[in-house]
Amino acid sequence: MNAADPFPKLQWRSPHGRVLPEGSRTLIMGILNITPDSFSDGGEIASPQAAVARAGELLSGGADVLDIGGESTRPGHASVGEAEELARVLPVIEAVRAAFPDAPISVDTCKAAVARAAVRAGADIVNDIWGVRGGAGEMARAVAELHCPVILMHNRAAPDYTDFWTDVLADLRASIAAARGAGIEAGQIWLDPGFGFAKDAAQNLEVLKNLSRIAALGHPVLLGTSRKSTIGRVLKKQIPAERGDGTAATLVWGIQQGARMARVHDAAAMRPFVQMADAIRAGAAWKDDEPL
Repeated sequence: MNAADPFPKLQWRSPHGRVLPEGSRTLIMGILNITPDSFSDGGEIASPQAAVARAGELLSGGADVLDIGGESTRPGHASVGEAEELARVLPVIEAVRAAFPDAPISVDTCKAAVARAAVRAGADIVNDIWGVRGGAGEMARAVAELHCPVILMHNRAAPDYTDFWTDVLADLRASIAAARGAGIEAGQIWLDPGFGFAKDAAQNLEVLKNLSRIAALGHPVLLGTSRKSTIGRVLKKQIPAERGDGTAATLVWGIQQGARMARVHDAAAMRPFVQMADAIRAGAAWKDDEPL
């Protein structure tokens, strides 16, 4: 990154031919959880019609991508079988795609069969919390065959680090190698530091503080801190919906460290912080290309 080009052009492509956002700004991914037990918004979306309404709110609030998930990944979550996850996400993907034909959709899943069905139903991107390293490489092969972008999140079964940064970067390099080895193009790969996954609060803060070390791996970075428990611990706020101010602070910091997309529950509330962080990051290269 340099002053002339603070946001290099993205190279990702939808397998459906839809134009994925490439602009000179940080993108916003809006969370659309179709789950009864997600930590912040579980049970809020009980039908495809409700999902379409929420998708419209996120898009009008500034979301560039909709991330649809049918299995909670919060600590202590109950695992969901493949059939149940498909029953949750496919009707929603189909309904959202019909209502918003051009909206980029990501499916948040770690199951290859769900990824395949979701992309065939209209999703553009696979967001995998296990970084395509689960299931004996099945997800990596599925994504390669689908020719879609993939988000590789850092995760571990347990936070058993010998040296935190050495291990985190090695894990992410292993995910990248697995993706590339399966035939996934480099330009289709995003990275996620896994804030809140296999890390205690101090480790979450450390990975955010030095997010630039992950950006230096050469792939665009998605940052997903929205309303998470580390923010609640720092600010002493037990209710996830009251952690918006803390979320905003993490996004501003993360964008300065190289994040290219922010995954959030409330796109409208977070958009001004993302815009301001972008302007600061651009500095002398900032251009006033939007009317007041």
